[in-house]
Amino acid sequence: MAKPHELAEPTAIFAALAEILYSAADSAEVYAAICSAAVELVPGCDHASLMLRQGNSTVTVAASDDFAAFADDLERATGEGPCIDALETETPQLEPDLRSPTLWTEFARKAVSETPIRSAMGFRLLVDRRKLGALNLFSDMPGAFSEEMADPAIVLASFASVAVTALSRGENSESLRKGLTNSREIGQAIGLLMALHQVSDDEAFAALVQTSQNMNVKVAELAHKVVAEHRSTCD
Repeated sequence: MAKPHELAEPTAIFAALAEILYSAADSAEVYAAICSAAVELVPGCDHASLMLRQGNSTVTVAASDDFAAFADDLERATGEGPCIDALETETPQLEPDLRSPTLWTEFARKAVSETPIRSAMGFRLLVDRRKLGALNLFSDMPGAFSEEMADPAIVLASFASVAVTALSRGENSESLRKGLTNSREIGQAIGLLMALHQVSDDEAFAALVQTSQNMNVKVAELAHKVVAEHRSTCD
């Protein structure tokens, strides 16, 4: 049964995710914990999966339960669904009611007839700004997901991107924890650059990376400087 529509604060989400990194022993546990966190932290989410692109195919590396894993199988079989679209666009994918879908008609038909899933969301994950995979969220309640409900899921997807990036580089849990902290500040810096220069988030991130390379500093350190300078000018 879907949970009440109560939005979790981003700080609460990050605190919970930090606990994941302290307890996880390997990448499989981190991936599984991200799916578990989605069910616990995102209002209305009953099932979650994490899919990564490997070559020309996608692989489910973790799922909260059999229904989430089966939904991923349906996406691969039908060639459509929240993950498939999330891989191609940074815009969160949302279908509030699979019983009368405007998206993923074949996927929706099979999901409704073969699972309790009634709504779905998908979020692209990036590693070094490359398309890599997607976080899929499913609800048994039609109308459970909305643009407002997507906010905590976006935070979770951002963390998942940080975690997948670190794991793909063989970084340890300490690096992951630092990445979690830094990702919040990088997000702030990107938002400031977008507002200041009227550019997209991809352009803002690219500018941040390029500037960090020119200055020979890490992106996280530069992000800290951007946010600190902005705060000083506002004081």
